[in-house]
Amino acid sequence: MLKTLSIAAAALVGLAATMSAQVIDPPDTFKVNYYANANYSGDPDATVRITNVGTEIGSTAANSGNLCAMVYVLSPDQQLAECCGCRLTPDGLLTLSVNNDLTSNPLTPVTLHTGDIKIVSSFGYSTGCNPSKPVPTAGIRAWATHIQNSGSTFLAVTETEFSDSTLSAGELAQLVGKCKAILNNGSGFGVCSCGVGD
Repeated sequence: MLKTLSIAAAALVGLAATMSAQVIDPPDTFKVNYYANANYSGDPDATVRITNVGTEIGSTAANSGNLCAMVYVLSPDQQLAECCGCRLTPDGLLTLSVNNDLTSNPLTPVTLHTGDIKIVSSFGYSTGCNPSKPVPTAGIRAWATHIQNSGSTFLAVTETEFSDSTLSAGELAQLVGKCKAILNNGSGFGVCSCGVGD
């Protein structure tokens, strides 16, 4: 009995050590969603809405609570097509058009119809919200409408919240590296815009 208890205790200690070694981003740091059926003539436009929930108000890093939503738009072949940094004050709301703000100025001359949208909540409001220099911190939430093809001439519109995801060092490095290349070499192409609001 004592031997069984010792083995169980050792297993619990090992499990606790493993769990403490895992780094889990706080919610509202890295958000992921998709866009579909964008840029088809006559079809409705989808929107992305982003808000700053005020997590950083009173913090030493951002006492005012102002944050940046660093937006990265990917094409269906996993290439970064556009990136931008959008300023958000606490409780502010940005509304971005998928067709006009997020997919109308891709790096390469393609028409984007489907892909991913990733948002990193970041410090950097006072320095201009540079999407090639995010400093991840919690505080951003987002929702997207989707143009769903129902198989007929009618297109249904749905809305979902962006999902929290773990922002690995590798993922962050990829987004930053590709965005930096776009900003430095894209001659203005590949830069999304921040819509209206806030």
